[in-house]
Amino acid sequence: MATKATKKRKNMAAALTDSQKTLHKNLEFTATEQYKLLRANLTFTLPKQEGCTIIGVTSSMRGEGKSTTAVNLSYVLAEAGNKVLLIDGDLRIPSIAKKLRIESSPGLTDCLKDSDAKQFRTFESSHISNWHILPAGSLPPNPSELLGSQRMESVLKTLSGCYDYIVVDLPPVNLVSDALAISKYIHGMLLVVREDYTEKKELEHCIRQLELSSVNVLGCVMNESKNGKSSYRRYKYKRYYKYYRYSSYT
Repeated sequence: MATKATKKRKNMAAALTDSQKTLHKNLEFTATEQYKLLRANLTFTLPKQEGCTIIGVTSSMRGEGKSTTAVNLSYVLAEAGNKVLLIDGDLRIPSIAKKLRIESSPGLTDCLKDSDAKQFRTFESSHISNWHILPAGSLPPNPSELLGSQRMESVLKTLSGCYDYIVVDLPPVNLVSDALAISKYIHGMLLVVREDYTEKKELEHCIRQLELSSVNVLGCVMNESKNGKSSYRRYKYKRYYKYYRYSSYT
């Protein structure tokens, strides 16, 4: 019994830690402003188009903060008055449902299996009414094939008619090909890196893979930056944006 109680306390602590890394009410001023700056940069970086804009968020390695970045980016986009859908496209180790404390199913895999597009169900956030979440759903045996399928294209087209922005959290590029498979259906990809964690060779390999697949890389977001005087160290982009690159990654 003691072991089960200890495990339960650890799980509750982990959930609390996840919630503290997401959403404005839990973020310090520095972090909040940098996400707003990221939103502004994307407005200028994304190609002009009619209708919904689909943004992928990925990384080179696991543990760089891509999922947390996807949650907060979609949140600030919705906060600006846009109707936004956050999709957990990591069909291997999904985390969006846990971070936002919602049910993990039905989700994306159910949409991909359901031939009736009208049956799509998304979770409306309790924080902002125009912010919706589509969790991963049950884990499939073939994530890469599903994300790169024509059915995925059809799902995104259907959902695009209801939203201004769709943000898709995707697995790391160097581990699996899922992000590359779905890249043909999105308008741009954000690459998340973590200071004092991401290995240079891993980042270079990731960028090379994205370039070979002709992915429109919108830029990089650095997590865990140690620059600045604030005690909040996880989301500092201020000084990093001096080195924000849209076309060069050397």
